[in-house]
Amino acid sequence: MTNAEYLELAEQTLDAVQTAVEDVADEVGIDVECERIGNVLKLEFDVDSKIIVNLQLSMREIWIAAKSGGYHFKYVDGVWLDTRTSTEFFETLSAVVSLHTGQSVMLTRAL
Repeated sequence: MTNAEYLELAEQTLDAVQTAVEDVADEVGIDVECERIGNVLKLEFDVDSKIIVNLQLSMREIWIAAKSGGYHFKYVDGVWLDTRTSTEFFETLSAVVSLHTGQSVMLTRAL
């Protein structure tokens, strides 16, 4: 994968994350602010906690930083997978957002 291909896929994923979080927040009443600056998406919750999703061009990964820890994802066979557990990106992000909000949240990538 070239840097350009990585950036295209990763940017699409950040866009999808922002859309998914905003949609779920409206559906279940979660107070969250999404702020995107370049290759970093910051999710700030009303419970005074944050999740940071950022791109790592040198590694060609997407990283999630949250109170539950850090997660690194590589693009494998059309899916972003955790480099340690092979868990899919949106599955992990759903669990992390659920932990931050205290509500069960299921985020999906819109097609």
